[in-house]
Amino acid sequence: MSHTNVHVTDFTRSTVRRLALALGLTAIFVVVEIMAGLFANSLALMTDAAHNATDAIALALTWWALRFTTRPANSGKTYGYHRAGILVALVNSTTLVLISLGIFYDAYRRLLAPPEVKADVLIGVGLAAVAVNLVTALLVRRGSRHDLNIKSAYIHLMGDVLSTVGAVAAGIIIRFTDMDWLDPLVSIFIGLLILWNAWGILRESISILMESTPADIDMETLQADILTVEGVRGVHDLHVWSIAQSLRTLSAHIITDDIPISESSVVQSAVSELLNRKYGIGHATLQLECVDCISPELFCDITANNHVHMH
Repeated sequence: MSHTNVHVTDFTRSTVRRLALALGLTAIFVVVEIMAGLFANSLALMTDAAHNATDAIALALTWWALRFTTRPANSGKTYGYHRAGILVALVNSTTLVLISLGIFYDAYRRLLAPPEVKADVLIGVGLAAVAVNLVTALLVRRGSRHDLNIKSAYIHLMGDVLSTVGAVAAGIIIRFTDMDWLDPLVSIFIGLLILWNAWGILRESISILMESTPADIDMETLQADILTVEGVRGVHDLHVWSIAQSLRTLSAHIITDDIPISESSVVQSAVSELLNRKYGIGHATLQLECVDCISPELFCDITANNHVHMH
């Protein structure tokens, strides 16, 4: 356990350093891109600068949340501070939705009356943006598969890489054709891309905060697997939820024969090992009961139980 904790701490420190570097690069480039967008009269550049600004905010929040989640559990926060990262992911994705709506409005106005765009500036700054966004995205990439907080920041940055490629393409076409209306059209494409990325993070964040069952877990299959463990006679009051994207927990009542505690601990260990190995559930609270305690309900209605207790 101590070796694992050391590994997690080292990984967190490394991630915090990489996030800080990515934040610095992004913040500097936002200023450069805003100045270039104003000079070139390019909505695509201004749009990308706005997106980069949200990236800087997202990286700052991600950095804060990652440091915050390392705090140990206490009597006030018995599960620790892991949900801080989920809250940040929710804020990041909501911000992206609002930015997208603003982009659509500005693009609509410019499509009605396309202004002249300085294509050379758009191309030059766009190429620089691709390089900066790609570097910062690669800095944040490690750990994004198993942490929704880091994933939200990574998607922010990868969205920028694709959107700036689109801005450069628009600049090249405008340079040779004077089709200035392509600038707001690319902005709409960028807005749609941002909205699509934001929706996935927003949906998963809300699902975790609502304590939904993880999408890749089928409860009937999980129940059937538990029943295959030797000594298990039944399962009820079964709950599975996520504290964070990679931190799953389960509680259940396990029915066994009327056996000594020493034997029931073997059953409990076997169920816990199965849950960890097959479903990635590292924290399982199992209440063992004898066969006479079997309940007809697989899932417990907390509201109904609380109503009975109040009466």
